[in-house]
Amino acid sequence: MRYRNYKPRAAGLAAVIKGRLGVDAAVVPGARGAFEVFVDGRKIFSKLERGHFPTEEEILGALDRPG
Repeated sequence: MRYRNYKPRAAGLAAVIKGRLGVDAAVVPGARGAFEVFVDGRKIFSKLERGHFPTEEEILGALDRPG
């Protein structure tokens, strides 16, 4: 199975987070086509669990919600 290269999309999402929230996001390569977003050690999104790459709104909404 071939996995898509999510690096450009991840970098774009990191730029949106920085632009809207002023927060630096680190892009860390993963394995198995995983794309997961963590905030202070808490997972707020997993592509493997949800079956799709997150939208900007999904991530920004999760960042607005208290942990």
